[in-house]
Amino acid sequence: MDKKDAQIKILAQAVYEMRLLLSDHLGSTDKEMLCEAVSAHLAYALHNEALAIIEGRPEDFDINKAIESIKKVDERYGEQFGSRFEELVSSTKT
Repeated sequence: MDKKDAQIKILAQAVYEMRLLLSDHLGSTDKEMLCEAVSAHLAYALHNEALAIIEGRPEDFDINKAIESIKKVDERYGEQFGSRFEELVSSTKT
């Protein structure tokens, strides 16, 4: 495994682990735990893509689907993650 693949897999594993750790916060409306709820939903939005990378199935990582899932978190919590991820993806294409 080359360095870039290892780096990507480490980040994917971290997203997957965060999804597991934060699962109790999915759907939470507790204002004191809002950060945890948003984090839980963001990790949940990306956990299937993270698993695809961990399992060596990069072809199953649909970038557009991932960004649409992130935008659903934005809609639910009034965040702007989707635009930042879109900007990141568009800057890597040029």
